[in-house]
Amino acid sequence: MTTQVVFNIDPKIKARAMKRAKSEGIPFASVLKFATKAFADGALSLEMVEEIRPEKLQLMERASRALDQGKGKRFNSVAELRKHIRSL
Repeated sequence: MTTQVVFNIDPKIKARAMKRAKSEGIPFASVLKFATKAFADGALSLEMVEEIRPEKLQLMERASRALDQGKGKRFNSVAELRKHIRSL
C-alpha cells in the first residue's frame, strides 16, 4: 500500500530536478521516494533543519519570497548560508 504526498516547491527547482532525473534515466517520482526513504532510514541528514527556530523560519520564508522577486541576499556557499542563519 502507498500514500500520496502533496507539497509546494519552487517551479524552477522542480524543473531542474526533473531534468536531472531524466538525464539519469529515472522517473522524478523515484527521486522523491529515494530521498524520503534515505531520510527515514537516517542515511540523509538535514542538520540545518534542527537549527531553525520558528522565528528564523519566518525570516527565511520572507527571504525566499524576496529572492523569487529578484531581491534579497544571495549566498555563494552552504557554509555562508549556515553562518548567516546562525547570526539571526
